[in-house]
Amino acid sequence: MAPWRSLRWQIAALVAVASGVVALAVGLLVHRSTLERSLSLGRDRAVTALLTDSPGTADPGPLPAALAARIGAPGAYATWYDDRDPDVPWMWAATGTRAVKIDMGGDLRNVRALDRHIVLASLGVLGLVVPLAALAAELPNRRLRRVARTARRVADGDLEARTSAGRGGDEITGIAAAVDTMATALHDRLRVEQRFTADVAHELRTPLMGLVTSAELLPEGEATDLVRDRVGVLRVLVENLLEISRLDAGAESADRVEVPLGRFAGDCVHRTGLAAEVTVHGDPVAVTDPRRLDRILANLVVNAHRHGSAPVEVRVADTTITVRDHGPGFPESLLAEGPQRFRTGASERGRGHGLGLTIAAGQARVIGARIGFANDPDGGAVATVRLS
Repeated sequence: MAPWRSLRWQIAALVAVASGVVALAVGLLVHRSTLERSLSLGRDRAVTALLTDSPGTADPGPLPAALAARIGAPGAYATWYDDRDPDVPWMWAATGTRAVKIDMGGDLRNVRALDRHIVLASLGVLGLVVPLAALAAELPNRRLRRVARTARRVADGDLEARTSAGRGGDEITGIAAAVDTMATALHDRLRVEQRFTADVAHELRTPLMGLVTSAELLPEGEATDLVRDRVGVLRVLVENLLEISRLDAGAESADRVEVPLGRFAGDCVHRTGLAAEVTVHGDPVAVTDPRRLDRILANLVVNAHRHGSAPVEVRVADTTITVRDHGPGFPESLLAEGPQRFRTGASERGRGHGLGLTIAAGQARVIGARIGFANDPDGGAVATVRLS
């Protein structure tokens, strides 16, 4: 059922209002025309009765003042519709010496019956037109919902999504075609960016290996240690770029085995060489790719130390692994849009290339896990990995 604010019900409401206005206008015109015709016939009957000496009543009684004021020269006559009692109306005709009045109650009842029939017919037409208008509006409404779903899928990263607008010259087709064009342009630009990242990483790999070898041949000293450290950082960056390019290409697949998550999390934290408190509830086991899960968890722990503050806590419960630090928390842009490469967000989270969380999110997609980012109410960033 579409919400009442949807375009479908707005169109139905507009049709209902328009139909009601038309029915009211027609009803008023018919009522006025019928009433004037009844009054005209009543006048003719009263004048005929007056001129042919056919009394309308045995004793019309004294002339009303409004009628007496209308009588002009001797021999002339005047008519007057007496509706002082709305339920018993009369039509008067009088000269200076004679007067008659004709009962108009039957005509009034006919007009009222006609009004009731108009109202019932209008309600019946509205009862038929409004559902038909809602049904007729469902087709464009459905097309608009399909366009909206496609736009949301594109915003979520599915650049293969298309509306399949088809042919047509209406505005909805134009909007759908514009969304498809936008998705195609974004897809092409992203592919160019991904190819550029992969090409840069591959081109850097060969000279980087030369740098690594040359750094190892330098004599020991403070300058040599600095060079080796910077070369190591560059090597990690290139390896990360290569890993991202493989994830972007969709060439990665998971090799799943049973993994005891408690012991696995402790070993992974130990391999990072960083301090973290590991808490395990029960004896959880998951079927997943241990190499990729190790990469995810290690990146989250390193990110917590690099951009957050100690203590770093790793909690394992069922098939969920949570990593929390006690730093300033994730920036709002990351919470809203997810991790973005080459962007770390807020300056208080430290400096870096923003690749660790991007790789973690990419590896999570490969193994079919869901990774979420949030800030703890008591402070600190919280990353949660939910294994299927």
